[in-house]
Amino acid sequence: MVDATSYPVIERRPLFERHRELHGLDSAFSDLREAADGVSRGRRGGLLAFTGSAGLGKTTLLTEARVRAVARGCTVLSGHGGENEQGVAFRLVRRLLQPALAAMEEAERRELLGSWYDIVAAALGIEAQDAAHVPDPTAVRDGLDWVLTRLAVRRAPLVLLLDDMHWADEESLSWLASFAPRAEDLPLLIVVAYRPDELPPGAAVFRSLAERHGNRPYSLAPLTAGGVARVLRDELGEQAEDGFCGECWAITGGSPFETVELAVRLGERRVRGTRRDVPVLRELASAVKGPGLVERLQRLGTPTVRFAWAAAVLGTAVPRELAATIAVVGSEQADEATEKLRAARILADGQGPGGVLEFAHPLIATAVYRAIPPGLRVGLHNAAAEAIRAAGLGAAAAARHLLEVPCEGNSEAVVCLREAAREFLRAGAPEAAQRVLTRALREPPAQEERAALLYELACSTFLIEPTSTVGHLRAALAEPVITDELRASIVYRLTQALAHTDRVAEAASVAEQEARLTSHPRIRLRMLADHFQWSQCRTDEPDSAARSRRLAKLAGRLTGRGPEERSILGLRAWDALLRGEPRDTVLRYAAEALRGGLSWTDENRGFEVPVSVALTFMYCDQPRRAEELFTQGIAECEAKGWRGSHLALGQTLFGYIRHHRGSLAEAEELVREGLRIADRVDEGVPAQWFAVGILIQILLARGRTPEARRLADAHGYGKVVPNAVIYPDPRTMYAELLLAEGRHGEAADLLLDVGEWLESRAWRNPAWCPWRLDLAAALAPTAPEQAARLAEEAVARAREFGAPSAVGQALRTRAEVAVGAAALEPYAEAVTHLERSPAAYELARALIGQGAALFENGQPHEAADRLYRGLEGAVHCGAEGLAARARRELAKAGLRPLPLRYAQTDTLTAQERRAAEMTARSHSTGVVAKELQLTEQGVRQLLSSAYRKIGTDATGLAAALEHFPRPRPSGGRE
Repeated sequence: MVDATSYPVIERRPLFERHRELHGLDSAFSDLREAADGVSRGRRGGLLAFTGSAGLGKTTLLTEARVRAVARGCTVLSGHGGENEQGVAFRLVRRLLQPALAAMEEAERRELLGSWYDIVAAALGIEAQDAAHVPDPTAVRDGLDWVLTRLAVRRAPLVLLLDDMHWADEESLSWLASFAPRAEDLPLLIVVAYRPDELPPGAAVFRSLAERHGNRPYSLAPLTAGGVARVLRDELGEQAEDGFCGECWAITGGSPFETVELAVRLGERRVRGTRRDVPVLRELASAVKGPGLVERLQRLGTPTVRFAWAAAVLGTAVPRELAATIAVVGSEQADEATEKLRAARILADGQGPGGVLEFAHPLIATAVYRAIPPGLRVGLHNAAAEAIRAAGLGAAAAARHLLEVPCEGNSEAVVCLREAAREFLRAGAPEAAQRVLTRALREPPAQEERAALLYELACSTFLIEPTSTVGHLRAALAEPVITDELRASIVYRLTQALAHTDRVAEAASVAEQEARLTSHPRIRLRMLADHFQWSQCRTDEPDSAARSRRLAKLAGRLTGRGPEERSILGLRAWDALLRGEPRDTVLRYAAEALRGGLSWTDENRGFEVPVSVALTFMYCDQPRRAEELFTQGIAECEAKGWRGSHLALGQTLFGYIRHHRGSLAEAEELVREGLRIADRVDEGVPAQWFAVGILIQILLARGRTPEARRLADAHGYGKVVPNAVIYPDPRTMYAELLLAEGRHGEAADLLLDVGEWLESRAWRNPAWCPWRLDLAAALAPTAPEQAARLAEEAVARAREFGAPSAVGQALRTRAEVAVGAAALEPYAEAVTHLERSPAAYELARALIGQGAALFENGQPHEAADRLYRGLEGAVHCGAEGLAARARRELAKAGLRPLPLRYAQTDTLTAQERRAAEMTARSHSTGVVAKELQLTEQGVRQLLSSAYRKIGTDATGLAAALEHFPRPRPSGGRE
């Protein structure tokens, strides 16, 4: 199968002195065919590159590659860059994929694109269902990966032929460079050709990719004197003399393009190729390119020249009617001009639909375009913009031409450029949007439009130049004409840009100032919410207590009627959590914030508050509810095409929740994926901080301290402290790494600083930051009394908060720093609390510690029970290091590990379900035990298992059971 991509139809000629290149193509096609047929198990596809300066035959070589690929039964898709089209985002991608998509029925096209349809629609030039979609660049690249991967599988083997890559638009080039390595695992061969000296500065990744493939790229050399003679004799006959051929070689420099063009013209003049024909040779050679080509064009007549100029302005895949409109020639004159230009080998028919034309060679297109007088060229570009808009071909296509036109205060040009920017943003191309909006600003726009235009420009630069974003937004705020709603949006975006450039204090100040200035009650609430949010994020907030009091007073008067009120209620829930207020208070405000919904993708509010509200449930021992909110939020981000830092942070924090529940292997997988996404996006630094810290915590829990150290060193974790609040707190997390390495003194020094900072902010919840517990562990070897005092303080704080996991973790640390029999009571109480929580890893840790303490204090029977239970829990959690400790303690007691009694599953047994339902209805443990004919300890263990599987403690049990699947009946009864 061959695609219908626009491509000049050129007579196929023999290729001389290209044996190495043709062999490389044949070998690659054979390997691809065999892999697609299942004959070979080696590398399936890959990248093949051909390089060389202008005229060395790259286009002809790719034309031959097309023929040979089709002969082997390959599907071929092709595209090429255009010298004057580099500013049109994804132009090359559209040229490559549109023909294949256009050949499909609508149902087939939608089935192929699936959930990616609206995300990639603008980039592919097809109509989206939701035109308001503004996906981030990462999502668009991922969507294009999906499209090409599916095409490669469905139409295997697939060959992509991409010519003139030095003129490819930046977006297409960047995507291809990121996708190309996958070709080796697909029935896909990518063949590219480019001029290496003309690749743009931003093509470094593409260049390195092409140059990594062994003996590739193939660098094309000029024809030798013998090769030139062979071309001439094929055209003129064997009588062509050596001297004549040598003169031709000297004139053309061995350029295949010039040699073939010259040979054709010599043949048309019936030249025999003798020494007497050398003057004719020189005359014709001057007309092949440059001034001679222009003179030859001029001789074809004024209408034909105007038509050729219009075609050169339009670039590639030239619609005949559009060129005629721009050249101001009638239909008959356009037909006549087309025939003349075909005969002169200046234009050729393209293979695309609609009778498009292509220049016979890029060198000819360049020469014709540069021959247009500058003033007339500007006029033609302006006419092209108008004609393209009138033909309904889109603002983005027209905007390319407006960029070549001087600024004239044209309001229609401003409208077109702003529409083009919206198209580019929907295509995930913020750089292209920035270019056209910058041009629109210089037009200039009307005074009343300047603020909105500056805001749009700032939004386009937010992901790529946040510092510039700040300047544009401040300029917008200084404009005399601005609506209240627009001003609020500008201020919100300004606070975001300031925070993302590590100027969190300034972000908080801007929002507070705007709250004072506005007279609109709803906007004032919105600004106050932004002020409270960024103030919380400051590590250097001067008076956290005063801000907390103001927030609490305001939240106490609100009912959650609108998104502004719900944001403030959500911030109050998070602040109460940090301060260690009773978790009932935290959960009450979180529930009120969620009552009317909190969107993760509201572009005027951000997703920081919804994320914080969701995490309050995790810290309050209802991680299942947190997971539900994260699942909804991540799905919302993915549906909107936000797959950059939003998705990175979402994946990372979802992993954090799984870690809290004790699913360490799954948590690690999620956080690694979050870190991978964060590493891909330029704005991903905050997400990287979260991901690295959480991943270190998971690795330590799994007993892989050396790996955690390598991760920390690779990201400079522990050496730099961000100005924004990150959790887990980076310094505390780094201290835990030091503790795992036995560097207690360094850990203690760091934790003392953390404690001083958190106490100054009155953030005292050990569930959020267990610095006291870590400091107690650090001081236990040298200052046991101080360690015990710190642990007791942490226990008291945890009891005030009230989450069983927080109390149990604090009690476990209190037991660890105790001496002898003094550890038994806190260990027992720790286990009791953790059995009431969904924190499986913490329970396993406490059980193993309790078992070791019981054995040391002469209670081997009870020790064995705790160690066996702890070992089983550690194995199910994926805590290899903790499991190894349990086995060592069992061996010390003279016991051998038993086979696991229970399989790891999240499905409730019938008894667990019954016990959970009765507990949710407020039945006591004794009543449940009597009903199920179990001991009270047996009921407690059933409930502990249920809490772990469901993902909640008793307070959230009733709500969680409503949606938790019931166990399958066995033997007809539950």
